[in-house]
Amino acid sequence: MLGYLVRRLWQMLPTMLGVVLLLFLLFNWVGGDPAYLLAGKMSDAGSIANIRRQLGVDQPYYVQLWIFIKQIATFDFGLSWATGEPVSALIVTRLGPSLAVLAPLTVLETGIGIALALAVAFVRGSLTDRAVMLACTVGMSISILVYIIVFQYGLAYRLGWFPVQGWGGWRYAVLPILIGLAVSLAPTLRLFRSFVLDEVGQDYVRTARAKGLSERRVMWVHVLRNAAIPILTHVMSNLPALFIGAFLLERFFGIPGIGREVILAVERSDFPVIKAITVYVAVATMVFNLLTDLLYQAVDPRVKLA
Repeated sequence: MLGYLVRRLWQMLPTMLGVVLLLFLLFNWVGGDPAYLLAGKMSDAGSIANIRRQLGVDQPYYVQLWIFIKQIATFDFGLSWATGEPVSALIVTRLGPSLAVLAPLTVLETGIGIALALAVAFVRGSLTDRAVMLACTVGMSISILVYIIVFQYGLAYRLGWFPVQGWGGWRYAVLPILIGLAVSLAPTLRLFRSFVLDEVGQDYVRTARAKGLSERRVMWVHVLRNAAIPILTHVMSNLPALFIGAFLLERFFGIPGIGREVILAVERSDFPVIKAITVYVAVATMVFNLLTDLLYQAVDPRVKLA
């Protein structure tokens, strides 16, 4: 196990180097001179030169690249160009609200998706199965904006059950979680159902039935154990992207999270924040991929880590 971890961590280095070089290329050669963006249209040459010196973009490219690598190594990306806050501290403060919405949303989506997928697969081919799949197709065809508007108007404005916007406790998180669950449950259920049905036709299922095990035990014990591997892959691979993908919920509800901060950083051309979040998401993706492999072996000891 230790040797496997060392190999995987070593393999992350080239990937991380590729991310660093790509980001450096995009922000320094394709993105233009940030001094012009910060100085504004009425700036003079002296102001632009002063800003370039403060940002360090007047240095040779190899010096700027080395500075960027040191920032990643120390998790210190300097100050936000828009607010003047330390970027790392800014991201930490935005992480809490995002987790307050995304953590329970992920748990509920996964748990309900697995239970419904097994239940629907249990009656596969029946009228109930077709009705659920039709409802999923209809649900997936509706834009998330429609869900947000309808839920905000009905549950928050008309009934007054939840705050319409803002952040200040669990009551502010419930409605975004419900909307996220309504949007994500349909595609999750369809995907998990396909994972379960892939296992239903396997030889070990026929063997379990031949031994006289009940269909319920076959589905909830034997099938679920093997379907858990692709389910884990799906859930773990989506976790890093969730922080960015929830920007619509955070924007409409005024939640001061990571997704909303990305939108604000793009609108303000706040490059340090954008670069920091991109690096953190890349690192989180690699870490979650490693955790997925370790969870594989925990779910099924027959899986060999190489």
